[in-house]
Amino acid sequence: MSDKKTRSDIIISSAILGAVTLALIFLAAYIFYCSGLVVPNEPKHYHVRGIDVSSDQGKINWELISENIDFAYIKATDGSQGIDTQFSYNYSNVSQTDMRAGYYHFFRFDNSGEVQAQNYIMNVPLTDNMLPPAIDIEFYDSWESNPPPRSIINDELDIMIEKLESVYNMKPIICATKKSYDLNISGSYQDFCIWIRDTMSEPQLSDGHEWTFWQYNSRGKMDGYDGANEFIDLNVFFGTKNQFNNFPS
Repeated sequence: MSDKKTRSDIIISSAILGAVTLALIFLAAYIFYCSGLVVPNEPKHYHVRGIDVSSDQGKINWELISENIDFAYIKATDGSQGIDTQFSYNYSNVSQTDMRAGYYHFFRFDNSGEVQAQNYIMNVPLTDNMLPPAIDIEFYDSWESNPPPRSIINDELDIMIEKLESVYNMKPIICATKKSYDLNISGSYQDFCIWIRDTMSEPQLSDGHEWTFWQYNSRGKMDGYDGANEFIDLNVFFGTKNQFNNFPS
């Protein structure tokens, strides 16, 4: 009887020890992930790399950071009237580097596509070798739990796209999270380049559309960046450096 109890105790102790060990492993992995030291989906097979930034990153040393990346997307405008507080600084300084840059707009569901296009056009000059305008479609505030109807979003998005394309002579890039893509973009906009955010795995879009840009890490760290926010968003381009140099043609 005592032998059986001893064996049972050993089995229970081993199970507890295994559970504790597993928990510690997960905790350590989580800590490393939060610190930016571990990237669960590091895309080593893509060689054209870039960042996207806004006022959250504060003032960036563009001369130094441009040595480590190929492109940057910089937040320019927001809704009908918003202008990113660091846009002027970022625009002026990134222009002094050889790196390609593009500028993105945060799309607001309660503003018309026309006034949002006007806000972008008034603030973002057309320059040589710039990347196409990007329109960021994602849910925010109360819209996260109560998204507006797709038809309303698409009607206003179509208006904004048309106006930007007429000014910049390039089809805008549509930027989306997996959720906003599935609800608002999937099955449509097949002629447009997609910039998708997925920090857990390489994106597989629900309609089979191939992505062009992928934000794979929102907790990145890199030489040359020491901004107000500890982390910076990291991205890759789906293609070779030669294809990127000729993009979007």
